Amino acid sequence: MSKIADKPNQTAENVEYSAFDPSKATDQVYAAAEKGVEQSKEVLAKFQAGAEETQKALKATFETAISVGNELCLTTIAALRANTEADFSLLQALAGAKSLSEAIELQTTFLRKRVEMGVKQANDLWAFTTKAVIDISQPVKGAVEKTLRDLKAA
Repeated sequence: MSKIADKPNQTAENVEYSAFDPSKATDQVYAAAEKGVEQSKEVLAKFQAGAEETQKALKATFETAISVGNELCLTTIAALRANTEADFSLLQALAGAKSLSEAIELQTTFLRKRVEMGVKQANDLWAFTTKAVIDISQPVKGAVEKTLRDLKAA
């Protein structure tokens, strides 16, 4: 209860109020403001560092993607060249065939080799694209893992 209720005969002039010291309040406000500014600076520094890490990861990803894209184009061109050369070799061999049985044998051998070559090219392309996906995603994966570790630590 208030002091007035404790002493019913007291008037409002006689009641004691706790002293309010504005200098202490000002100091507390300044301290809170300084703490808020410090925390904001820390958060901004962490955000900036995270943005720089993300930028580096994206740059590495794009550089790897360009390199992998170029290599994939060269690999595809090489496969197309090998296929075309094999086709022309068959045509030359068929043009020089002396009998129908020789032409059938050349065609059969060619088809067997083409299937083998196609399977090898498909396996090579599969291995290349699998490696490419891993190489391209590695910088982003590292950045995400670091961000998650930092969030757990905070």
